[in-house]
Amino acid sequence: MIRNLIFDIDGTLLDSVDLHAAAWAEAFRAFGIDVPEGEIRSQIGKGGDQLMPVFVPRDRLEREGEAIETFRSDLFKREYLSKVRPLPGVRALFERLKAEGHVLALASSGKAEEVERYQEIAGIRDLVDVATNSDEAERSKPHPDIFEAALARLGHPPRGQAVVIGDSPYDAEAAVKAGLPVIGVLCGGFPEAGLSEAGCGAIYRDPQDLLDGYDSSPLRRGLP
Repeated sequence: MIRNLIFDIDGTLLDSVDLHAAAWAEAFRAFGIDVPEGEIRSQIGKGGDQLMPVFVPRDRLEREGEAIETFRSDLFKREYLSKVRPLPGVRALFERLKAEGHVLALASSGKAEEVERYQEIAGIRDLVDVATNSDEAERSKPHPDIFEAALARLGHPPRGQAVVIGDSPYDAEAAVKAGLPVIGVLCGGFPEAGLSEAGCGAIYRDPQDLLDGYDSSPLRRGLP
């Protein structure tokens, strides 16, 4: 059994990817930058430090990047956060995992207060052992910083005793860079092929599907 499980949050535990894309699009428009939501959605999973350079010219990013990110963060909390809902099976999956003896960690590019709120929305605050946030990572995914921070908080478990569960290729890329195997879920909307190519060793539909298949899953039997 793999003991330490490190979960991404947005798109993995919470149905929030479209909401984040909409908030980014609205924030960009407020600064005169018109980007289709679909293009932004393909970048969700990265933190603002990695997402904004895709759409904002370097000179503007240097001048206004912090203001755009602050505007987006405030906008999301004000207009979108109340619409976030847990994905199917999140609470039940975490209860089963705790009962089986797993240690549960969250690794998010979100700010500390956002991660706290996400735990409340998902109904898992009492089941989470470790939660990291953007304050603990110099760079967001697809860089490995946030997963390395989670490993440190978990006491640097031996190789083979920790796995990442995430919904985006950026989760998978970051996990691989941190030396971690990764299990993908499709509920964030990224194609199965993209998750496989990025390094996912197993893929499930959503948390409920992972719960239903737990007995035969890599979480119990280990990854090859």
